[in-house]
Amino acid sequence: MITVMLVDDQAVVRAGFRVILEQAGDIEVVAEASNGSSAVEQARRLHPDVICMDVRMPGGDGLTATRQIVADAAGAPPAVLVVTTFDLDEYVFGALESGASGFILKDCEPEDLIDAVRRLANGYGLVDQAVTHRVISEFARRRPAPSSDAAAAHQLTAREREIVGLLAQGLSNVEIAGELFIETSTVKSHLGRAMAKIGVRDRLQTVVWAYQNGLVPR
Repeated sequence: MITVMLVDDQAVVRAGFRVILEQAGDIEVVAEASNGSSAVEQARRLHPDVICMDVRMPGGDGLTATRQIVADAAGAPPAVLVVTTFDLDEYVFGALESGASGFILKDCEPEDLIDAVRRLANGYGLVDQAVTHRVISEFARRRPAPSSDAAAAHQLTAREREIVGLLAQGLSNVEIAGELFIETSTVKSHLGRAMAKIGVRDRLQTVVWAYQNGLVPR
């Protein structure tokens, strides 16, 4: 059973999400919070698998709460799915840079929300299709100087760096395997080891890390 916490300042939104998610059968909503500070406290206590997090809330915004939840986690942090009415770049970047694993708009279809929660629970990040291209393109354009994680990049083998770079360019495991003439299972193994070395829990944060550390060709 996938455990979920809902964080939104509107009770009617939380109620709607609860109905949608719990009808899936394999998802249980274990907590609700109406602001960021409450979300941080409950995340520490309950350790949900996925947190559906609003961005704009009184009493502590969602991005600050996400950053704190990720920082507080002793082991693997909960996967944070930012669910918002805003698709502006600043919110997308803020969510990803705060450690969120996914971003989806509130006007998505119910089945899309369920699928997003399942994907995050299984270690796959996602960004709403409406903003995916813009997000990746903007990351490529901004290309910050290597971060404090630069040392971690040197821990990766040449093959791991190659696979992470191809992943960041948008290739699937099957496409990476075809590009490098190796088995898909080998891609998964290399990617898993690379993610462990750089300290990320899903593919989306791996892509973010790759752009921040210059693994994507110009």
